[in-house]
Amino acid sequence: MEFDRSFSPDRSSSPDVESGYASADSTEALPEISFTRPHLKFLNRSLSQLSPEDILRWCLMSLPSLYQESAFGLSGLVTLDMLSKIEANGKTRTPLIFLDTLHHFDETLHLLSRIRDQYPRMPVHVFKPAGVETAQDFSDRYGQTLWTSNEELYDYNAKVEPAERAFRELGVKAVLTGRRQAQGGSRKALDIIEVDETGLIKINPLARWSFAQVQDYIHEHNVPYNALLDMGYKSVGDWHSTAPVSGDESERAGRWKGREKTECGIHNPKSRYAQILMEQARREEQEQQTPEPGELVEKLERVSIQAC
Repeated sequence: MEFDRSFSPDRSSSPDVESGYASADSTEALPEISFTRPHLKFLNRSLSQLSPEDILRWCLMSLPSLYQESAFGLSGLVTLDMLSKIEANGKTRTPLIFLDTLHHFDETLHLLSRIRDQYPRMPVHVFKPAGVETAQDFSDRYGQTLWTSNEELYDYNAKVEPAERAFRELGVKAVLTGRRQAQGGSRKALDIIEVDETGLIKINPLARWSFAQVQDYIHEHNVPYNALLDMGYKSVGDWHSTAPVSGDESERAGRWKGREKTECGIHNPKSRYAQILMEQARREEQEQQTPEPGELVEKLERVSIQAC
């Protein structure tokens, strides 16, 4: 019995013919990385059974446009060292983003130099507050102690906006952080993998590690670390909001010491400044108006007055 195949061309012989399913080579539109809530819960349950190294291996296999964001705290340094070993035989390295707030300790900037020397194949992208290059530039533009007069505005200018700009310019879809549950505060209920309100995927590979485990890894693997940690500091941020801690104090007790604040804004939902600016930008776009350079400062100051 013969079949007439004239109406059924050989699809497998032509690379231009799709199978009918969406794939990486398909012309059919595919969404960016996305998770449903059940999928996210499943991933967190599964990843919680893995070591940090295996979590990182999963990330490298599963998440495109993956970066590490770090201010070179101990957890971030552990992650950096683990990645360097996992990727030792590969051609690529997971790039690192460092936010230079212009108010880091000298010891932190010296550590950046040591990191570049010890991990020469690790790409490091440095982002500063928009429109300024030095601490003096920042003071000239925003005042001598913006972190005191308007702390939320300081956080936005020095940290949140540079981070958002870095993610946008580099095309970041997923980012590794050094946050851990043992650091307390809002981090106590931290999951290994999260998705923020912008769709950015945040992975916390050391979420379940203690401070002692992090310290042990640093010393065992000869990982460079901030010299301030030998001077009574456990967590290091900007010089004006970081203090040493006593032996019985929590790991992040020296950050904004004596106050309820525990985060700088990078890992919080969008600040009211960011939200209002986004709304203003949306309205201006609708009106086909293009803001002039330098208007951001004026807008933020107006927002500060309106929000009081």
